[in-house]
Amino acid sequence: MELKHNFQESFDHDAYQKAKQQVAEIRGFYIHLLVFILTNVFFLVVNLKYSPKHLWFFWPTFGWGIGVLFHGLHVFSFSSSWGKAWEERKIRAFMEKERQQQKQH
Repeated sequence: MELKHNFQESFDHDAYQKAKQQVAEIRGFYIHLLVFILTNVFFLVVNLKYSPKHLWFFWPTFGWGIGVLFHGLHVFSFSSSWGKAWEERKIRAFMEKERQQQKQH
C-alpha cells in the first residue's frame, strides 16, 4: 500500500501552526501589557501615598516600558523581517545552496 503525501494538507497544517504561533505571541504581548499597566498603577498609588515628594514610580515604569515597547515591535512588526521568517529564508537559502552543490558533483 502506497502512502501519498498530500501537499495541500501539509501546507494547511503548516499555515495553521504558524497562525497559531502568531496568535499565541499576540496574546502574550497583551498579557504583558495588562500586567505592566496594573503593576505601574499600583506603583503610582504606593508612591503618591507614601512618598509624594519623591516620584520614584517613573523609573520602573520607564524601564519596563522599554521592554513592553520592544515586545510589541517584535510581535507586530519586526517578527516578519527578523524573526522566524528570516530564519526560514536563511534555512531555505542554505538548503538550496547545498542542493546546487550536490548537482555539480
